[in-house]
Amino acid sequence: MGCCTSNEHRKGLDDGTPMSAYDEKSSNGSKCSPKRHGLPALAVAASKTTGPQLPHRTVRGEGIGHARFIHEKTGKIWESYNFDRKIGQGAYGHVRKARHKEQSQVRAIKTMAKSQKVNLERFRKEIAIMKMTDHPGIVKLFETFEDTRNVYLVMEICLGGELFDRIVTAGHFSEACAAAVLQQILRSVFYLHESGIVHRDLKPENFLLLNKGRIDTNVVKIIDFGLSSHWSPGDELLHTKVGTPYYVAPQVLDGEYDNMCDLWSCGVIMYVMLAGCPPFKGKTDAEVFFKVRAGLVSFEKDVWLHISNDAKNLIKNLLKLKPEERYTAQQALGHKWIKESAPSTLRVSFRPGFVEDLRAFRSENKLKKAALHIISGRLSEERIKGLRDTFVSLDDNGDGLLTLDELKGGLQQSGLQEIPEDLQIIMDGIDADGSGSIDYSEFLAASLDRNSYLQDDALRAAFSVFDMDGNGFISRAEISKVLSVDGVSEAIGLENADAVIAAVDTDGDGQINFMEFMAMMQREGRT
Repeated sequence: MGCCTSNEHRKGLDDGTPMSAYDEKSSNGSKCSPKRHGLPALAVAASKTTGPQLPHRTVRGEGIGHARFIHEKTGKIWESYNFDRKIGQGAYGHVRKARHKEQSQVRAIKTMAKSQKVNLERFRKEIAIMKMTDHPGIVKLFETFEDTRNVYLVMEICLGGELFDRIVTAGHFSEACAAAVLQQILRSVFYLHESGIVHRDLKPENFLLLNKGRIDTNVVKIIDFGLSSHWSPGDELLHTKVGTPYYVAPQVLDGEYDNMCDLWSCGVIMYVMLAGCPPFKGKTDAEVFFKVRAGLVSFEKDVWLHISNDAKNLIKNLLKLKPEERYTAQQALGHKWIKESAPSTLRVSFRPGFVEDLRAFRSENKLKKAALHIISGRLSEERIKGLRDTFVSLDDNGDGLLTLDELKGGLQQSGLQEIPEDLQIIMDGIDADGSGSIDYSEFLAASLDRNSYLQDDALRAAFSVFDMDGNGFISRAEISKVLSVDGVSEAIGLENADAVIAAVDTDGDGQINFMEFMAMMQREGRT
């Protein structure tokens, strides 16, 4: 990147560095990079006294919430997974590639030693926040394990490496590539902020690429929520000083800030992608912080002679010193540079019978709906690419949620002559958690075609989520535990479970085996 070359610039400030999910350090000391480290760990003491702040989402009484299918398991993780090579290493643990022994899915497993008491609290907070996220631009969490020594996060694996490494390799990106990446970043940040989550450590190391293909057509995923917190408008300002020097907002350094700190980081990332180096540099952290507080952005290097004024304008608006003058994610997504330089959203295209499938989903029983949610969340990105693209194209404002107007607009854009009169009813049937909009997993669950969800590996993965003790049967207690809603009494949960079992249990033994489960999934009603 040509901005800093000494190894001194690569070491952390202290031993309180949070580990990025795939923080795979380069062994090439000649590569220049912004620092991979956190701010001083005085933040840790603050979090211990105040306790972690976590986002909350309300699920209606009979609703299906995304987080309930991410189980927290105890026991020996190696009985379920075969571990492969290490793909990431941080100050407090590592990430390994692993394969599920029965279902053959490849995962990334992040390990944290329980002996690291302070950082274990961060780790648990990271798990809680990841369970609440449901977005195509955020890495998926599938399950967690805990034994006497460690806590493990089982996540989707992204084989394209860090955005950071792509920037280092390329030197800097073209405007088209930078815009394609930034658009995805902003969509994810918009979703987080609308969900009451502030990331607080956005940097190129904390974005992974789905595959090793071209940058402008790749999928970009946010990782590492170890420093994230809950914040919504009206809340007290955040005070904990966390982040990474080159990317930290001046208000964070002053200890009074809100979610707009993430947009400052986005501005720095955009600058780095286009110039190959950060806008605020220094030989020491103190010098970097001084320049961050001053907020003077220079476009003097030769590379900026070939960068458009629109790009510079967006950077300036993301790096406004006053948070109230800084662009929000929504404003940045609407900027001319993003609109004209990023890949335009593909015209919405629905397969034949799409609306009928959505309508039929509403009438499915609760167990099948839940199974479809599980399957849609565990299919590989390659297998759901078409649906992912459709969701993104329907999401007109980029907040990661679909409204009735967006769904209606997509149907009109696709050439549908008459909008179904029962579209609101259809949408209510898809909106499994009762939030008033359609989340990503809700859309996928309602849109899956039979060929996708009737694959043997998909069905067995869904069955195993319900078969919590692994005995080959789904009991009423297991259904109650998986499908129950917080605040609903155990008695009501079991009563509902009895109704679910009665509709599926063909041999009358009071539980559901895999063949009965598969027969339920195969029943017609969706094309």
